Amino acid sequence: MAKLTEEQKAQRAAARARREALAAEEKDHRDTERREAWAREGTRLTWDEYKAGVPCRGCGEPMYDGLGSWPGLMYLTEEEKRDHEAMEERFRQLHPDCKSGRWGTNGSRVTHCCLCCPPPPLGPAQIEKLSRLFQSFPSAEERKKDLDAWELILTCDHVTTLIQHRENTYVRRVVDCPECQTRRGVVDSKRLGPAYTDEGVKAARSETEQARLAAELAKAKEQLRRQQQRAAATGNRIEELQKQLSPSAPGDGPA
Repeated sequence: MAKLTEEQKAQRAAARARREALAAEEKDHRDTERREAWAREGTRLTWDEYKAGVPCRGCGEPMYDGLGSWPGLMYLTEEEKRDHEAMEERFRQLHPDCKSGRWGTNGSRVTHCCLCCPPPPLGPAQIEKLSRLFQSFPSAEERKKDLDAWELILTCDHVTTLIQHRENTYVRRVVDCPECQTRRGVVDSKRLGPAYTDEGVKAARSETEQARLAAELAKAKEQLRRQQQRAAATGNRIEELQKQLSPSAPGDGPA
């Protein structure tokens, strides 16, 4: 098998990145549609309903069964193994095609599907804890010095900028595209530098604009190449038809 050139390797890597971005975009769209359906259909439980033992509206299973968390699988008794397998089989029957993750609550053995089943509501103590946590955050102005700008190339070929904390080196797989007005998968990303210094903002805007223009130029060149190929093929066809329509040369006919 012939060894791949560096250009071929780069092409394959780019194609793989686009496939993965499109898959992430599809999953995000599916998850968004499900959350919107939960809100529209009133699938989520209130805190009072959860405390009263109302079952999950996604699958009908208890949100909390009070049986205690499962011990490690290697520590299960024979009876517990049978119970565990029975619950696994029931989960497979309820969610045969979900292909999603699971969640459960402490002190409960039943598990729920991340696609079908909304998570349990936050309780008053959790809300209070989160409120205190948010109040302890630095002010918005103080946080700006720790934010970096990232340039993102999306599946729609648009280029946008993402701003996030400097310590976060992982760029989310799907973001909002301001031009398409929908969420798109991220094909490629590049850190531009500090987002809220004069130099950083100018550099981010300049590089983003340059990248956008480069992407549009590459797209236009590709369109031109295809048009030229079609024009060349049409020209060849015209020449063939003209030859077929040309009268025979003198002396070529029968004697």
